[in-house]
Parts: sequence; structure tokens; C-alpha cells
Amino acid sequence: MTHNHEHAATYDRAFAVGVGLNALFVVIEATFGVLSNSLALLGDAGHNLNDVLALLLAWGAAALSRRQPTLARTYGWRRSSILAALANALALFLVVGGVAWEAIRRLAEPAPVEGSTVIWVATVGIAINGVTAMLFMSGRKHDLNIRGAFLHMASDALVSLGVAITGVAIFVNGWLWLDPAVGLLIGAVILIGTWGLLRDSFNLALDAVPTGINPAGVQQYLQTLPGVVEVHDLHIWAMSTTETALSAHLVVDELPTDDRLLARIADELHDKFDIEHPTLQVERGDPDHPCALAPMHVV
Repeated sequence: MTHNHEHAATYDRAFAVGVGLNALFVVIEATFGVLSNSLALLGDAGHNLNDVLALLLAWGAAALSRRQPTLARTYGWRRSSILAALANALALFLVVGGVAWEAIRRLAEPAPVEGSTVIWVATVGIAINGVTAMLFMSGRKHDLNIRGAFLHMASDALVSLGVAITGVAIFVNGWLWLDPAVGLLIGAVILIGTWGLLRDSFNLALDAVPTGINPAGVQQYLQTLPGVVEVHDLHIWAMSTTETALSAHLVVDELPTDDRLLARIADELHDKFDIEHPTLQVERGDPDHPCALAPMHVV
């Protein structure tokens, strides 16, 4: 079996290019946002700055997750990717709050905006975000972190398109109110996307079953294995944003449970449920020595 964090190592160059391009664009967008007095550009610059931080966090977490385990950290630094996702979600909420506050103020007191500047700067953003998204396109189906980077940058390209359309409307019709309105819309888009990221990263940090894995299906699979009469103390949790671990107690009858069966279980858990790190404890169900962890309410 190959681990997804090893696959992510091949995207170090994509992360480097993505961070470089987006950092450059943040400087350009913020500068011309100030010069053109455009809240839409400044809001999108704040969003893109957070994207740079998100890429750096994802890149750093991917690198940390490849570090070897030690006696003190028996899982290595796998969980750093979950903490990075949680930090990214919280930072995005701060960006949304700042954009929304300024947008509400601008709706009450509209300010002049240079529409032509907004148009060409946002057009550059479409190109840069689109190119960055393409760098992660091939890996989006194999690695959750890579897929997150792809979706993040693809959505940014769409946001930049919205900003460009705003610039056209202001340039043609002089609708100054549209700039803060789009700023609020961008904030809403960020909020909607961030809520899912916050929920999922928070759940993973609390060792919830990762999205996409059906624990009832896993238990049913284990219970139908040859010789298994009961399954208890089943736990499924994320070691990182790309790796899932499992532990369970299997009560077996008199049939022998050998290494071949355990290897088969590990392979099938990987193939059927994308669980890479199973740990199984085999028991005989002796009533004189019951397992203290068998009841559902005991952890």
C-alpha cells in the first residue's frame, strides 16, 4: 500500500509556484486596490493573502507529515495537516469580518472607484488563480489536501471574474454601490466555503470519523470475516487529512486467525474504505476474562 502523504511530495514544485504567483498578485491587487479606492479589489486581495497562507500551511503540513515517527511522536507529525486546515479556516473568518465591516460602511457612504483598474487587475487574478488551480488538477482525485488546494484556487478564479464584472459595471454605468455589494458577496462566498472547512477540520481534530467513511459499513465488513463472531471497541479517526486509522477488537471462534488473514483484512480495509492504518486485537470471548472495553459506552 502507498500512503497519500508520499504522493503529496510530488507537488512541492506546484506549491512553490502557486505561493510565488499568488504572493505577487496580492501585492499587485492590494496596491491598485488602494490607488483605485476599490473595496472589491482590497477584499479579494485579503482573500488571496489568506490563500497564500493556506498554501504555505498546506505545504508545510505536507512536509511535516512526511517526517519519520519517533518514540515521543509515534505518529510523527501527521496531525499537523489537520491543525493547518483548522488554522486556515479561522483565519478566513477574520478576513470575512474585515471585508464585511468595510463593505457596510461603504454602502452607507459610497466612495469613487476606478473601474478600469479594477477590470485589468481582476483579469490578472483570473489568469494567476486559474494557472495555480491547473497545477493541482491531476492530483485532486488522489489526495484530499491537493483537492482542497485545487478547489480553493479554482473558486478564487471565479471570485476574480466577479470582481472584473464589477469593474465593467462601474466603468460603464458608474454604479459605485456595486463595489461594496460585491465585497459583501465575496465575503459570503468565502464564508460558505470556510464553514465546511471549519466543520471538517474541527471534527477531525476531535477524532471524528472522516467524511466519506461509513462506520456501520466498516463494522459490518469486519463482522462478516471468517471466524469473527463479534466486533467491539471500533474506532476510526484521521491521522492526517489524507490518512485514516482504525482500531478494533475481533472476537473469533476456534478458527485460527493467522498473518495471512490479518494481511487480507488490512488490504481490504484500504481498498474498500481507504483506511491505511488498521490495528486489530484478536480475542476468544472467554466469559471468565471479559473485555472491559466491549460495552458501547466505554471508551
